[in-house]
Amino acid sequence: MPEGDTVWQAARRLHDALAGRVLVRSDLRVPRFATSDLTGRSVLDVTARGKHLLTRIEGGLTLHSHLRMDGSWRIFAPGQRWNGGPAHQIRAVLANAERTAVGYRLPVLELIRTEDEEDRAVGHLGPDLLGPDWDADIALANLGKDPDRELGEALLDQRNLAGIGNVFKSELCFLLNVTPWLPVGELPADRMASLPELARKLLEFNRDRPIRNTTGRRGQDLYVYGRARRPCLRCGTPIRVAEQGDGSRERPTYWCPVCQPGPAPDPAPRDRRSPAR
Repeated sequence: MPEGDTVWQAARRLHDALAGRVLVRSDLRVPRFATSDLTGRSVLDVTARGKHLLTRIEGGLTLHSHLRMDGSWRIFAPGQRWNGGPAHQIRAVLANAERTAVGYRLPVLELIRTEDEEDRAVGHLGPDLLGPDWDADIALANLGKDPDRELGEALLDQRNLAGIGNVFKSELCFLLNVTPWLPVGELPADRMASLPELARKLLEFNRDRPIRNTTGRRGQDLYVYGRARRPCLRCGTPIRVAEQGDGSRERPTYWCPVCQPGPAPDPAPRDRRSPAR
């Protein structure tokens, strides 16, 4: 599941493969930009902004993409078979003489002007947990603007701080010893003050790791996420799962009912089935 750490990794791979090299092929397979031709231009850099990817190209252009739930960028050597999915799922191809980057299932792909339009694409985001604009005080102030909002929902709102997804949401709430349904304003002041830097440390710890880990334990990578009905690593109580959010934005949310006191819904049906694998 792409979150700030995995998007940062994707940006680094793309940067290493493309930056400083001239494109010999470009193919944007979305109707609005299908006729755009970037061949002959150099890629200047590829950077992550929260969960967004910005590929900056010579001539003042940026290719903006977002992975959402199952999008991906794959890197291939010349002659190597592309293996990220069927051809009809390819949305973008950028190639130089040494590497080819192929974007699969990208729900957001647009070619924009770097100077005029990047702010429109990502300017609404809060401080980036892995970016040079990180500011814990601003993130804390953003989170505190709506004290009645559920903590889990506030953490997922990229306007507050950018980079947290559903996995880190659940793990952060466990580390803070509260349920994700606790109103932000009811989080004890000391834990509220520590939240932004705790989130940053979690993402920094994972930005170079192939397997996400929040526990520091090998083979027991996550405290609660994806562990419905399995014993809590602290107290042994079965982990619970329920949906959080509104309508189409509902997300499975995991918590320990003992280690994380506070408001919580009834367990979801999936919580009463066999443990997630």
